[in-house]
Amino acid sequence: MKPAFSFPIRVYWEDTDAGGVVYHASYVRFLERARTEWLRAMGLGQQALKDREDLVLVIRDMSLDFHKPARLDDELQASVELLERRRASLLFAQKITRGNQVLVGAKVRAACLVASSFKPRALPEWLLADTP
Repeated sequence: MKPAFSFPIRVYWEDTDAGGVVYHASYVRFLERARTEWLRAMGLGQQALKDREDLVLVIRDMSLDFHKPARLDDELQASVELLERRRASLLFAQKITRGNQVLVGAKVRAACLVASSFKPRALPEWLLADTP
């Protein structure tokens, strides 16, 4: 099993509420950025998948577990670990951490769709072929 991919995130003013605490919806953006960069690190840009394969990965299901708040100017890490590759979906475990503290844990299922019709399709054999 490959180690988890990690992507740095800095908390900006736009990510917080009036009290300087990260707004809950901002964590979803942080997780999305990490998954996008995880794909990019493997040479799989999302725009290229759409243009070349008529394929998009969309979020089918997401569960978030909030443990501690992040605040303005915090330096965070958003991690991505692929837990499962099914015929037409991928299941990820993700965390947002500050140092050794887990702030948010998430399970995210991404479904594979035909980009032009948004109908389900199987993941291409070559896509993440060496994953679980």
